[in-house]
Amino acid sequence: MSEIKTIGVAGCGTMGAGIAIVAARAGFRTVVFDTRQEALDNALKQTDGFFAKSVQRGKMTEEKKATALANLVVTTTLENMAECDLIIDAVYEDLKVKHDLFGKLNKICPPHTIFASNTSTLSITEIAAGSGRDDRFVGMHFCLPAQLMKLVEMSPGLNTAEETFAKAWAACEAMGQRPVKTKDNPGFILNYFLIPYNNDAIRLVEAGVASPADIDRAIKEGLGYPMGPLELLDLIGLDTQLLLCEAMYGITNEPRAACPPLVKRMIAAGHLGRKSGRGFYTYEGNAMFGS
Repeated sequence: MSEIKTIGVAGCGTMGAGIAIVAARAGFRTVVFDTRQEALDNALKQTDGFFAKSVQRGKMTEEKKATALANLVVTTTLENMAECDLIIDAVYEDLKVKHDLFGKLNKICPPHTIFASNTSTLSITEIAAGSGRDDRFVGMHFCLPAQLMKLVEMSPGLNTAEETFAKAWAACEAMGQRPVKTKDNPGFILNYFLIPYNNDAIRLVEAGVASPADIDRAIKEGLGYPMGPLELLDLIGLDTQLLLCEAMYGITNEPRAACPPLVKRMIAAGHLGRKSGRGFYTYEGNAMFGS
């Protein structure tokens, strides 16, 4: 296999854009694919803004910013992913969607290309089964926001080759991330705890126990967390939380993983979180407002 020099990111939502920032910042040529040109344009704008703030804070030079931006290529043509040595999917938490993506990529990419999924709930082995190269497939779950959080949960599938895992692990470290190895288990480490925990916070709001702001304040002050669960849910997106719950509950039948009804009502009203300007809080630009 060739050394990993070019990293592809398939899916350019909040998570995909963050992973692309991580890869480009680390010096990898980074090819980002999405079917929506608007999503790609937003990602480029977000990336430029993030790097500009990094320069202002003294964490990056203007020269390194220019280099990182030059490393980044966006495309709506899947065939342009053929040059990638490692491709990380950041599309919807839906097995059929991921199988369709990797099935197409398998026909496009050379044999040495490693496939990885950023899934946080689905089985790596099951996703790999539809990839056409389950020996060259690995789970790489980045934490949100990927450009700020260093942890990556690395999970081999049942048929993942040791060499594949080692190369993906090395690429993860080369991106400046801190990988941990997990078994291919529902939720891995973080979401095993986080999905039920976030749902419990939603149910407190649903029951009128306290306002989102007071729940978040209690968690941050009492437990020392940097972000409260309702703030985090607004960042993740309520539509994404629904998909996570459906995937986790479908696998485990754990009652606390079942999506609270409030989430579906909020989605129906268009209150998705930061990306829609309103969730548990309201947003204007980077400013957050809430009771």
